[in-house]
Amino acid sequence: MRPATSDTTAIDLLSVNTIRTLAIDAIQQANSGHPGTPMGMAPTVYTLWQRVLRFDPHDPIWPNRDRFVLSAGHASMLLYSVLHLTGTRAVDPDYERLGEPSVSLDDIRTFRQRASRCAGHPEYRWTSGVETTTGPLGQGVATSVGMAIGARWLAAHYNRPGFDLFDYDVYALCGDGCMMEGVSSEAASLAGHLGLGNLCWIYDNNGITIEGSTDVAFTEDVESRFRSYGWNVVDVDAANDLDEIERALGIFRATGDRPTLIVVHSHIGFGSPHRQDTSAAHGEPLGADEIRLTKAAYGWPPDATFYVPDGVREHFAEGIGRRGAAARQRWEALFAAYRDRFPQEARAIDAMQRRGLPPDWDAEIPAFPADTKGLAGRDASATVMNAVARRVPWLIGGAADLAPSTKTRLTGDAGDHQTATPGGRNLHFGVREHAMGSILNGLALTKLRPFGAGFLIFSDYARGAIRLSALMELPVVHIFTHDSIGVGEDGPTHQPIEQLISLRAIPHLIVLRPADANEVAEAWRAIMTTRRHPVALILSRQALPTLDRTNYAAASGLANGAYVLADPIDGPPDVILIGSGSEVSLCVSAIEPLSSRGIRTRVVSMPSWELFEQQTREYRDGVLPPELTARVAVEQASTLGWERYAGGGGAVLGMTTFGMSAPLAVLQREFGFTTDRLVQLACEQVSRAAGRAARLI
Repeated sequence: MRPATSDTTAIDLLSVNTIRTLAIDAIQQANSGHPGTPMGMAPTVYTLWQRVLRFDPHDPIWPNRDRFVLSAGHASMLLYSVLHLTGTRAVDPDYERLGEPSVSLDDIRTFRQRASRCAGHPEYRWTSGVETTTGPLGQGVATSVGMAIGARWLAAHYNRPGFDLFDYDVYALCGDGCMMEGVSSEAASLAGHLGLGNLCWIYDNNGITIEGSTDVAFTEDVESRFRSYGWNVVDVDAANDLDEIERALGIFRATGDRPTLIVVHSHIGFGSPHRQDTSAAHGEPLGADEIRLTKAAYGWPPDATFYVPDGVREHFAEGIGRRGAAARQRWEALFAAYRDRFPQEARAIDAMQRRGLPPDWDAEIPAFPADTKGLAGRDASATVMNAVARRVPWLIGGAADLAPSTKTRLTGDAGDHQTATPGGRNLHFGVREHAMGSILNGLALTKLRPFGAGFLIFSDYARGAIRLSALMELPVVHIFTHDSIGVGEDGPTHQPIEQLISLRAIPHLIVLRPADANEVAEAWRAIMTTRRHPVALILSRQALPTLDRTNYAAASGLANGAYVLADPIDGPPDVILIGSGSEVSLCVSAIEPLSSRGIRTRVVSMPSWELFEQQTREYRDGVLPPELTARVAVEQASTLGWERYAGGGGAVLGMTTFGMSAPLAVLQREFGFTTDRLVQLACEQVSRAAGRAARLI
């Protein structure tokens, strides 16, 4: 490091090098990890945490804390070292404060090993102080945009004169990889449009990726690009100059009308002057010999490992520890006074922080009358969603430029979220599906209840963010309309085939495909009471008959994932027809022609595999009796996976090819989604089951 400036002391340098050496030692012991960024960016992160960040290590979840996002998740040891040295305390999944450290020295010693709080990449919920799960490059910075929008929205709704409850800033540390990923460009463009003055990205401009110099693939002028987005751009030429870094952070805090990009011109492995192969320093441990030389350059005991010099922890306690505790205590006193003056608003804030709901939140959800013409799923959802939104004021969201088609605009006084109207609840993401998904995650991390909408086919563009919402257990609502070949004339580019099964393959994601308007209403009931599961709500563009629930089972069965919609009254069923979404009404249409052939039919509506699998074995066997093997599953999507419910000998009526451009009725005939074809398959199943029974006799 360069000599200390007038404001930089020996303890500052000692603290920076402690961050570096803890990272070096952990990565070496694990024989896995990336030491370059922790070494090069330790001065920046130290300056941010020790001198600027409003964060209380003893209460890492107080609502008005500044957020720090390590978008360059491969540099996880940089964050873990800071969490350890600041004495950040652990919080359990129910957000009850615990006494033990979030990251112990033993966790650092077991970096990347089983049960260590120091996972290979930072994981939300697993390690307190980690604000969001990062790893896939670009996701962290994109998520930080949602956090910043959330902060601005909370301020607009709940701050009062003399009561600035929400004014926190959001910082994200990113690298060249994040800048190359398209999701970061999408998010940065929107952040600039919205003028998010509470957002600061710190760009580690080190010119190295896994394959070597960025010159092989990345030579654009990043600073000019961000200026064109409407960002303020600040350069830090000396990556080890703590005062220059602090001045850059001060410029951000003084810039209230737009986001700020701080470009830190560093070198991978900076502080390890003996290492020439800088690309290797980025992606692999330094090695024992290089570590000794590096530690000698730091003035470190060359053979000491996981060494924290006397005074370093105390220095952090006197800096961020004392400052953060004072800020948190002032906020708590302010909130106590706010609670006396504005009790209703305070109750809402409390409910949000616990991911709760207001009393009678579902009182306006309608019951839809029977109607053979019916409603499109998207239209029914629009009605139900707005009924919920009137009672849950922190339900906010929008679409990727498709609100008129997905029917996801909040009405009444919801308003649009723009720079001049930060309290608006209708977000306009533009044609940016991937960034939309990431921003929704950031909003959920702010404890709002966000939804985002698009066509089901474009869920592919948002897949990375959807996966992370599931990994983080965030109750994000992903609304996807135009759910099948029912899209018709738009053709195979817009007709989803494999999207349903690919979403069902994501652990912890609940996929809901309701069959009629009343199932849509029940879907929203299930969605809003879910605290740790994201939901993909799959809706039709075309009208679906609203079933007469005096003749069929109540739609509340949706909560179980699958339920018996219709059963014969003259004996046990001979065949089970299983459908989701629009195909349930097709199953219902087959009951009468099958009955005329003497075949008793059970129809099972199965809107959610995931919810069904959560039920007891007794319940599941009651819906799909194992002994009743004559089954047909019907869905206008890939057949993959339906054998789980149709059984090994059962039939699946679905799609095995892409669709085509034609009117819906033509497509249904072309691909066999007709009553006649379904009746034929059901008869074949009954015949097969009867033949098998005869052979057994």
